[in-house]
Amino acid sequence: MGFGDFKDKLQNLGEEHGDKVEQGMDKAGEMAKEKFGHEEQVDQAVEKGKGFFGGGDQEQPPPGQ
Repeated sequence: MGFGDFKDKLQNLGEEHGDKVEQGMDKAGEMAKEKFGHEEQVDQAVEKGKGFFGGGDQEQPPPGQ
């Protein structure tokens, strides 16, 4: 399995179980902020991750980026 296949499987997971994925990402982000601080950077990373999975406030980048 190549990286492209792995990426497609992750995106499909996000589409099928988006609410659970978002909850997990939010929880992980809160834990990271408690442990490391850097709240703005953690929030940006969580939102970018949600965009990758098809959720969040960001649009997905065009394929190949």
